Amino acid sequence: MLRYTLNRFHKFQINSYFYKKLFRMRRILLLLFIGFAVSLTSCRNDFEFEPSTGDLRFSKDTVYLDTVFTNIGSSTYTLKVYNRSNKNINIPSIRLGEGEASKYRLMVDGIPGKVFNNIELLAKDSMFVFIETTIDYNEYANNTTTFLYNDKIYFDNGANEQKVELVTLVQDAIFIKPDRPLPTDAKETLNVNGLDDDILGHELTTPEELHWTNDKPYVVYGYALVPNGRTLSIDPGTRVHFHADSGLIVDSSGTLNVNGTLSSDPETLENEVIFEGDRLEPGFADVPGQWGTVFLMSGNDNQINHLTIKNAVIGLLVERANEDQPATPKLNITNSQIYNSSVYGMLAQRSVVNGDNLVINNAGEAGLACSLGGTYRFRHCTFGNHYSTFNQVPVLVVDYLDTEQGTLVADVDAKFENCILYGSSNYGILFDRKGADTNPPTSFNVDLDHCLIKFSDYSNQFTGKELYKFENSTEFDMVFYNQCLYAKTSTENNPEFFAPNRNNLNIIQGESAAEGVAGQAVANSVPFDINGVSRTNAPDIGAYESTVMPE
Repeated sequence: MLRYTLNRFHKFQINSYFYKKLFRMRRILLLLFIGFAVSLTSCRNDFEFEPSTGDLRFSKDTVYLDTVFTNIGSSTYTLKVYNRSNKNINIPSIRLGEGEASKYRLMVDGIPGKVFNNIELLAKDSMFVFIETTIDYNEYANNTTTFLYNDKIYFDNGANEQKVELVTLVQDAIFIKPDRPLPTDAKETLNVNGLDDDILGHELTTPEELHWTNDKPYVVYGYALVPNGRTLSIDPGTRVHFHADSGLIVDSSGTLNVNGTLSSDPETLENEVIFEGDRLEPGFADVPGQWGTVFLMSGNDNQINHLTIKNAVIGLLVERANEDQPATPKLNITNSQIYNSSVYGMLAQRSVVNGDNLVINNAGEAGLACSLGGTYRFRHCTFGNHYSTFNQVPVLVVDYLDTEQGTLVADVDAKFENCILYGSSNYGILFDRKGADTNPPTSFNVDLDHCLIKFSDYSNQFTGKELYKFENSTEFDMVFYNQCLYAKTSTENNPEFFAPNRNNLNIIQGESAAEGVAGQAVANSVPFDINGVSRTNAPDIGAYESTVMPE
């Protein structure tokens, strides 16, 4: 036993000696490595910089910061500065022409400021200059609603001085800012529909607040609220810009009248009323989901004519906020367009909506959804959806099933006459009446009369379904198809839109399947298309009469 113990002790001594030796060797190796790195650093020659000779090159001669509203900061713009020479250079100064008084702000070499000295730039290298601005219109305006603000960035001085121009268009605006909580029922409805409910609003009460003109654009923060008993009237040519998570709410007995008129210029739309986001840079022109929605709870006769809605989460949300609301929301909408909605172009629930010459295109869930019951009639409308070529996003959805509760809510009575229902999805229409076998009988009536419908059922999953009896439809069916055209392939009965991905759903003359086949009686009741073109004795299906595609 003693020998065993001594042997164990002897082995422990050997192991301890081995580990101590190994530890000393590791320390020596580490010190050698550090010494080697230090020696390499000490051997490197420091960079030598020569004064700039005025031969810098720039990515732009002029930086246009696009349009900004008064006192709202711009996006950040970039200017790239190149040293094309083989020498490392020192730029003695980079400065704004107006110095510290300039309304522009720069960031050079990671440092914010307006004047910079001794900026080094390696040979064959480049650097970024970041530019922003915030301008108070009232400091510079001269009885105009817009003005140009200019400055310059100077590089170096004397004979070597170089410059880059800065230009910004500043626009005066009327600001509507939040000052009170939204009504609880409105907030809950916005939240259910995927909109931010943690926001404030502003109640429109004065005559000036309830009459929007085209003198200046309006910029809305939060939700502008049309209260009960009041009417918001909007003049032709008015421009309204909504900040992120903002929009317009019309309370249960308020009224909205959008009074746009036909424009002579299809590019400027000078008489159209336009609702869009407050980011004016070209890169945001067609970006969905920049602001919230126009939310109509009102049971009064809301009238919308020649309105363009762009880049919202839901373009138009028409529904009762709660079951206790006595009146059903009502809307008459004509000659209007809704584009680039991240969820729905129009979501109408338990509502009464009449639409003529309405165009909806590009929405993340559906262009038009008539849900949970209601009464709907659309004549000469073009409903497209080219939001994604990968997801099967429908153009039209009609249902009366509360998918959350699994219960039927109200009757559906929907009619589509001389309408185009066509998108990048295989299915232009989807109908849903699930739960009818387990719930009290509820009326589900949908009529499609002289419509052009995209329906490419390649997998035959809808074959024999009672809601899709295209060939043998009778007036007693829940969905009745009368003299409709069906696009069952990409070439069959194609409406031939000009440029659907760019929201141009005009149809090409001589090529569109929609040309000359609309129902005459309905065309007589909607005698002009959305562009003011008279419908002839052989009218076209959809919101547009066919025209020659520009070269």
